[in-house]
Amino acid sequence: MTVPESARASDTPGGVLVAEVTEDELDGADLLHRMGTVSDGALIVFEGRVRDHSSGRSVVCLHYDAYREMADEVLRDIASEALRQSGASAIGVRHRVGSLEPPSVSLVVGVAAAHRRPAYEASAYVIEELKRRLPLWKREEYADGSSQWLGGQTPPVGGAGPDQETDGGSG
Repeated sequence: MTVPESARASDTPGGVLVAEVTEDELDGADLLHRMGTVSDGALIVFEGRVRDHSSGRSVVCLHYDAYREMADEVLRDIASEALRQSGASAIGVRHRVGSLEPPSVSLVVGVAAAHRRPAYEASAYVIEELKRRLPLWKREEYADGSSQWLGGQTPPVGGAGPDQETDGGSG
């Protein structure tokens, strides 16, 4: 993964460094190395990976699909909320779409903060909220040739609130 030039920490020492849905491969270490300042004592990264099993079944592929026109904005909103609530100084979040085989990285969240608690809190908030709100769906494909959609966030229709959700979640 290469973080866009406009999103690098040297250009933007704090705030939301990157928040996007992408088809590109993800690498948490790359994001982490671009975060933080001398005031940040905690730098963490979370990588969500495709597992080779789910509910006792052998998974060969996970297909992610997203409402792209809305997803980046939702991710940016979630990252901004996490910054305000936790006191972290910088956050980067990227979620991959497309067909991914185990152990591909499907989600990366990086956080920089002065202390560990705000870093962990910001990371957890981003992960839980994107599972709840991100307009993204996943389909598991199994070794026996069957597949199953696992739900996701339904985009608001006609002024409905952002809390409409189908069963399941992303990531």
